Amino acid sequence: MDSRRRWWALTVLCLGVLMIVLDTTIVNVALPSIRTDLAFSETSLVWVVNAYMLTFGGFLLLGGRLGDLYGQRRLFLAGLVLFTLASLACGLANSQGLLIVARAVQGLGGAVVSAIALSLIMNLFIEPAERAKAMGVYGFVCAGGGSIGVLLGGVLTDALNWHWIFLVNLPIGVAVFALCLVLLPGGRGRAAGARLDVAGAVTVTSSLMLAVYAIVNGNETGWTSSQTLGMLAAAAVLMGVFLRIESRVPTPLVPLGLFRLRNVAVANLVGVLWAAAMFAWFFISALYMQLVLGYSAMQVGLGFLPANLIMAFNPVLLAAMSDVAPSESGIASGVVNTAFMMGGALGLAVLASAAAARTAHLTSAGAQPLAALNGGYQLAFLLGAVFAAAAAVLGAVLMRTGVAAATLPAAGQGAE
Repeated sequence: MDSRRRWWALTVLCLGVLMIVLDTTIVNVALPSIRTDLAFSETSLVWVVNAYMLTFGGFLLLGGRLGDLYGQRRLFLAGLVLFTLASLACGLANSQGLLIVARAVQGLGGAVVSAIALSLIMNLFIEPAERAKAMGVYGFVCAGGGSIGVLLGGVLTDALNWHWIFLVNLPIGVAVFALCLVLLPGGRGRAAGARLDVAGAVTVTSSLMLAVYAIVNGNETGWTSSQTLGMLAAAAVLMGVFLRIESRVPTPLVPLGLFRLRNVAVANLVGVLWAAAMFAWFFISALYMQLVLGYSAMQVGLGFLPANLIMAFNPVLLAAMSDVAPSESGIASGVVNTAFMMGGALGLAVLASAAAARTAHLTSAGAQPLAALNGGYQLAFLLGAVFAAAAAVLGAVLMRTGVAAATLPAAGQGAE
């Protein structure tokens, strides 16, 4: 593929990813309107967000591997179609059940698109300098999408209604699909011919979905409740079964040798810590600006625009992907993105819980409600800063630079 066409392909891929990233934040601003229109309770409303997170986090690994096996363009387009149709269902939803189910399907499509897009970019741009530039663009889109989502959510909800935060995906999805048919290379997957590890896929997907479910509901049901502890225990058992399966099957879903590659292992650890800080910072900052500073939804969106400069996950992704062979780029992308997702969900749950506990303590001590709320957010910001600092130190000390995938063996070879 010539250079000009590669860059056009990158533009289209980034547009598809932007649609996915937007959807993770655009809904937050519209939640009050959705609650009123569809008569959600305070408890059930969280599932408009959690249903998406549950399937998105659960299917990242499987989505990346399916792309390696059956063709990345084919799976990218399938995920795009699924996400776009689910967006239509969300936009037309007139009941709680339909909206929640459609959001879950959106998460599934989004997981496939997100896991495969990065792998496609890495395979399109082989030369190190071009790859670094492409990843810079990809990282900027991923970082900026969250901020734009908050702003766009406010505009669409105020000017039209909440249905349009989902319906806006339709023309984007159709355009990206058509352009991908022209610009993206087709063909079989890099790992074509290998068998899908069905047992591994079932156990790891079930484990991740249980873990995400337990984490996102931890503050509501209690972190020491039998439900939370039971689900986390079940997730841990399933993960143990998954690791045992992967050590025995000839074509594992996730070659365990992948984690012997230093950059992959460090990228996952750094990704968990950095996502824990950034996801929580984004969520808590939005509440702080609205509830403490009194910002409107539009002002919150504008306030987040400079966040593009600091939320660059792409160096972590680039470092991890530089260590793997092309045939394992999809699963490596899925692994790192899963680390981001799990770290973000866990960080948000822990920091929100800490903020709530601190606020309750200050309130019981006689502090004014606004001061108590501010004190809770201050503690959350401090803990987030600790997570971010730990990620920076680990990355600086342990991350290896200047590694090219072409000089390294496939991770699967190290697992034998």
